[in-house]
Amino acid sequence: MTASGKWVQGIRCFFVDVAQGFFEITHNGLALTGLATVFCVAVLAARPDLRDAGESRLMGWLQARHEAAVGMPVEMDAVDRATAADPHDLPKQQAAVAFWLSRKYRVAPEPVSALVAEAWEIGQSTKIDPTLILAVMAIESGFNPFAQSAVGAQGLMQVMTGVHKDKYENFGGKLAAFDPLTNLRVGVKVLQDCITQAGSLHDGLRFYVGAGKDGDDNGYADKVLAERERLKLVASGRQVPLAPVVRTTAPAEPATDKVASAS
Repeated sequence: MTASGKWVQGIRCFFVDVAQGFFEITHNGLALTGLATVFCVAVLAARPDLRDAGESRLMGWLQARHEAAVGMPVEMDAVDRATAADPHDLPKQQAAVAFWLSRKYRVAPEPVSALVAEAWEIGQSTKIDPTLILAVMAIESGFNPFAQSAVGAQGLMQVMTGVHKDKYENFGGKLAAFDPLTNLRVGVKVLQDCITQAGSLHDGLRFYVGAGKDGDDNGYADKVLAERERLKLVASGRQVPLAPVVRTTAPAEPATDKVASAS
């Protein structure tokens, strides 16, 4: 063999040795990686607390990266806490009421739709006309869930939270007065008790506002019943003009009767 042939053969052997060495290193590395993976899976299966901690850290890291990218906090489940519904998903009469109230009181139709749907649902269980429930909300707060009167009536239906705090215990405490659906449910319960105690709808509304049978309710009961009639017409498909918004004035002193005082 010539010198040049030996040189070529040496080069070839060198590259073959390098290729074999690379294959062995790679093969052993993949084997080690596979063993490490199997070991990690076994450990995580035996220790779910470690798995949960790892998932929590990973999710925290991903959320931090996302928040840094968008420049504000990220909370994907926040929509679950929103009191809102698509008015187009409601039955026809409920949708008509929601859109009418939205225009009259200048509030978004989506949260009003959720309140309308709840009023219809709770109205069925309590045997109270849902348009009456909505009329009380309209006159009491104009659909402002954070409203508060000078005497401490709070929320959509202006329930006296201090007087009816026992009713809010079923919803986690008195701060639930500012949750729209909770305030609606407690308000309906108070209204139902007032009507039962007074013996009539008109007198029940007077009790609800804290006026009693003989006190001056500033025309409250008549305002609520007039709004109720408008809402019933809207629900029946009639075109009803947007009458001026008239709100009640809370009495100077809250009533002491726990059943008969809401605002």
